[in-house]
Amino acid sequence: MSYFTFSNATQDQRRAFALDVHLGLSAPQKFIPSKYFYDENGSKLFQRITELPEYYLTGAEAEILKTYRESLAQYFASEPFALVEMGAGDGEKTKILLEHFLARGLDFHYAPIDISESALSELELSLSEQFPTLSFQACLAEYASGFSEIDNFSEARTVLLFLGSSIGNFSFPEIKLFLKTLWHGLNKGDFALIGFDLKKDIKTMQAAYDDKEGITKAFNLNLLHRINRELGGTFNTEKFYHHEIYNPKESAMESYLISLEAQEVYIDALKTTYRFAPYEAIFTERSYKFSDSSIRELAHETGFEIVETFKDSKQYFADSLWRVVK
Repeated sequence: MSYFTFSNATQDQRRAFALDVHLGLSAPQKFIPSKYFYDENGSKLFQRITELPEYYLTGAEAEILKTYRESLAQYFASEPFALVEMGAGDGEKTKILLEHFLARGLDFHYAPIDISESALSELELSLSEQFPTLSFQACLAEYASGFSEIDNFSEARTVLLFLGSSIGNFSFPEIKLFLKTLWHGLNKGDFALIGFDLKKDIKTMQAAYDDKEGITKAFNLNLLHRINRELGGTFNTEKFYHHEIYNPKESAMESYLISLEAQEVYIDALKTTYRFAPYEAIFTERSYKFSDSSIRELAHETGFEIVETFKDSKQYFADSLWRVVK
């Protein structure tokens, strides 16, 4: 069983996009929220990024899920559950769990949530083809609104998946607020399996976010192309430089688009011109890196207990299984 839930109308999404772009480009430190990476073109570019040899995150987490899928199945097997995934994307890693849980005969319903309509449509099609007996409901939404809809849909115990390194896109205070919000929406005894990219050699991290083929550069610049396409912007992307840097104070990789000269950009949907000084930056993304102690701190301060933390063989990545305490 499957059906596609649209939590927001397309016109509302466009208005929200325009408002966020205006707020970001009007700020003293210009920014564009990273959630807008994932239009159809951005989703395809990100899928290519995950296949790059430099991008260790996907392979490391896939190794974890393959190695510990039976351990996870044993934690969840005692009763029916809703497997709710935020930011599902193409679902390739999650299919490792889906295949194993179905083979083990676990009683569950899968609910993938994603902000990208194209990615979610492709996921829905592939799930129907690969797992014809799987019960699932795909939801097109941002994390919070999608989780609210899925939570209302299912009365079973919830197993929340937040894989990849998406949680690292928030600042540390924002992560705590986000996790506490999730805690309020979950019930005592519910689980959350959360992916954390761990601190490691800086050169390894730098290569993952600034690959030799320039796919990450294209992914970052696609934000400007999207503004041009959807909002009538006049960005010349050749006049912007893709820049990645590790901020040791914040323990985060940071992404910027830097204006190479003084220039003006008009956005028709906003009827506004935005001015850039030479080498002025647009902040586009943060990817926070974690330690064992910071993971424990997050769980303790937001109402969860750590059941078990699984790591890949290189200790590059962790999937930490938490239980809700109330």
